[in-house]
Amino acid sequence: MDKDSRDDFTFAKLSDLKLPVTFRISQLEGLRHPHAFTELLEKPELRFHGVQQSPALSDLYVTCQLVADNKPLTIPFRTSFKAFTKDYTWNEWITFPIRYCDLPLTSQITFTVWDIAGPRAASPVGGSTFRLFGKKWSLRRGKHRLYLWPGREADGSNETSTPSKTGTRDEMGRLEKLVKKYERGDLPKSDWLDTMAFRKMEEIHASETEKSENLFLYIDLPRFDFPVIFSETDSSSVTSASTAITPIPPATTSVSSSLASDTHLWSIVDPDIAKENPVEDKHRRLVRSHRSSPYDRELKPNAKIRDELNEILNYAPSQPLTSEEKDLIWKFRFYLTRDKRGLTKFLKSVTWRDPSEVKQAVEELLPQWTEIDVDDALELLGPNTVDSRVRAYAVKQLSRADDDELLLYLLQLVQALKFESTASDQRSARSTSSAISYDDSGLADFLIGRAIRNHLLGNRFHWYLMVEVQLEDRIMAKMYGRVVFKFMNKILESENGMERRDLMKRQGELIETLAKRARELRTNKDPRPKKIEKLRTFLGDSKNGLASMPPLPLPLNAKVEVTGIIAEKSSVFKSNMFPMLLYFQVSDGTEYPVIFKDGDDMRQDQLVIQIFTLMDKLLRKENLDLKVSPYDVLATGPSQGMAQFIPSKTIATIVSENGTLLNFLRANYPDEGSVGTYGVEPGVIDTFVRSCAGYCVMTYLLGVGDRHLDNLLLAPDGHFFHVDFGYILGRDPKPLAPPVKVCKEMVDAMGGVQSVHYARFKNFCFTAFTILRKSANLILNLVTLMVDANIPHIKHRDVHEQVLGKFCLEMTEEQAIEHFEKLLNDISPFTVVLDRMHDWAQYWRS
Repeated sequence: MDKDSRDDFTFAKLSDLKLPVTFRISQLEGLRHPHAFTELLEKPELRFHGVQQSPALSDLYVTCQLVADNKPLTIPFRTSFKAFTKDYTWNEWITFPIRYCDLPLTSQITFTVWDIAGPRAASPVGGSTFRLFGKKWSLRRGKHRLYLWPGREADGSNETSTPSKTGTRDEMGRLEKLVKKYERGDLPKSDWLDTMAFRKMEEIHASETEKSENLFLYIDLPRFDFPVIFSETDSSSVTSASTAITPIPPATTSVSSSLASDTHLWSIVDPDIAKENPVEDKHRRLVRSHRSSPYDRELKPNAKIRDELNEILNYAPSQPLTSEEKDLIWKFRFYLTRDKRGLTKFLKSVTWRDPSEVKQAVEELLPQWTEIDVDDALELLGPNTVDSRVRAYAVKQLSRADDDELLLYLLQLVQALKFESTASDQRSARSTSSAISYDDSGLADFLIGRAIRNHLLGNRFHWYLMVEVQLEDRIMAKMYGRVVFKFMNKILESENGMERRDLMKRQGELIETLAKRARELRTNKDPRPKKIEKLRTFLGDSKNGLASMPPLPLPLNAKVEVTGIIAEKSSVFKSNMFPMLLYFQVSDGTEYPVIFKDGDDMRQDQLVIQIFTLMDKLLRKENLDLKVSPYDVLATGPSQGMAQFIPSKTIATIVSENGTLLNFLRANYPDEGSVGTYGVEPGVIDTFVRSCAGYCVMTYLLGVGDRHLDNLLLAPDGHFFHVDFGYILGRDPKPLAPPVKVCKEMVDAMGGVQSVHYARFKNFCFTAFTILRKSANLILNLVTLMVDANIPHIKHRDVHEQVLGKFCLEMTEEQAIEHFEKLLNDISPFTVVLDRMHDWAQYWRS
């Protein structure tokens, strides 16, 4: 806090102090005299009292309790046992189970010092009642000297008979008041004079103690930076189901008069709170008066306002704008038309129920706005954009993207069809008098047009639509069905349309046959070898038409043209769903291994791999190749799909077979003469380090969880990668899972944390993190568009906070890198144990 802002604060409110009530019981001052001999004769039981054990100090203890309005607020607390030698000093902190903000104004703490009075008996040495708030409603702080009323237990009533302060003043009390002023800085400090003064005070203290018959208990209260003034929680924060809360009937007429004026006793719920405030609406219309439009055209911000506008334009897509920020954006709307970042913020500031504002925004300003980036166009296609003219503008901006770039966003663009006004049958029910246009934005036609032109794009588009048609939401399934019908008709009208439609039909039949076989293998009780035998027999049977087939583009990757499945190489994995490993024969003579799963929702894996592919492209654009090479994944239904199989081994298998990852790499790519690469080809180690860094950053940004040695894989050429993305966006079944996933085996393969390769790994991580932070909005918008895709682990979750928090956009680049490095060094001690447990589970399953 800088000095200027610090001067503004003169006190703090008690309602903001959420800490528990804490204080320290320091010591007891004063001389205790044994009972006279005559007293002992009259009352023989007094000889068992601790005070009679002179010269030894008796075992005193203190009890304390918080009370208010004649009622206890806590149970009594007592100090722990202590054997005293020179004096009665406890120095013990007591914490009550109640927060400062919950204290009533009449709060008091009762202190009673007790002495031993025989077996299982205690007698009060003295008691004192201390008020927590002073005359000016301020919370007391610092050191306090409490007068102990001899032989009495502390009285906790409002009009207490044992107050901590008495009317009489002694020399020590006067000096202690001056010390408090000195500690607060109210008295000037002079080292040589202060030393002498404090020495003299010690002498006075000793002599006063000897003369005085009084006992004093010293306590220490926390010292806060500012005076804390009593205030109750604001009534606006108290929610209530009823229209008004009726206060308790007053006991006396004097209370009755203050009842109406005390706002803290009432909480009224306003049913119109969600509606537009007519005063604010009037203010908005005055601020945005269309008479000022000619003047606004030439308006330019000064340096201070320009900085404010820049700050607003840098907000994340999910951050809402305040009414003041909206008015500021509206005021400088003409100036902002040259800034591509400004459009999404400007459209948020438009009052869509005001026809004149909508008309100016959509018909005048939107056409003259400078071209926007793809991430903003994707945001405009989300559920918050209703006007079809704005959506059509976003579609127009997307048309500038080439087919490769469009393929990266195709999954989300298919989801964006749900937010089109034509997607709902209720369009006719909408008010025709509204200024908003509910016409078709042309998104479906745009996607169909590009899918017809590019076969690879068309193949993916077809399968994305096939999944949506099978979902339970029948209204949306019907809408997607209309898009499929339109797409098929357009294919027929195109060149070689009939042949292309037949290929799509054959793809569907192939997927249906494989899905049926996968379901049978999954549900039958045969052991795994029997399942493999049955699969190979099925694939080899010529009646099924799978061993050999006319050339067919593989649904997973239309660039690959397959001519059959090699039965003898195909297999079944040992995991829960028993996925099939199928080796497809490619028309160019090579093989293309594919994993086919049934009973598993592959849409989440598909999304993660799509985002990984996008991140890899963003990194390559900045000339950083981290050898990520994400494998292909395609969901062919809500609970089935296929993925490319990369010949590789899990880290768990490598460790059990080879001992270390280096031994595995050395066995496949040895290089005896290499320097500093541990007998492995330098290119292989480089690939390993780069791919480890790439996946480390990418899995962190998407919050990938459930990482263990069976879903971290390594190819013989050094390519490291992750599989199985059942837990994302911060979800993880493991306790204390580290946010950055780096296992010990990976670090060891680089030569340990002190090695040159590990230093390169960290540098690659920092560079990749820095590059991807620049595209945070694009990644956020892509994930946000998938919230309504009915993927179980994403829907109904606040993905904005989950994704945004990872990018640390509120930090500078240096701070973000420093933060990431801390996470990189944080490896949970439970990870190794949980990995071992997973190994045992896999062993018994096989």
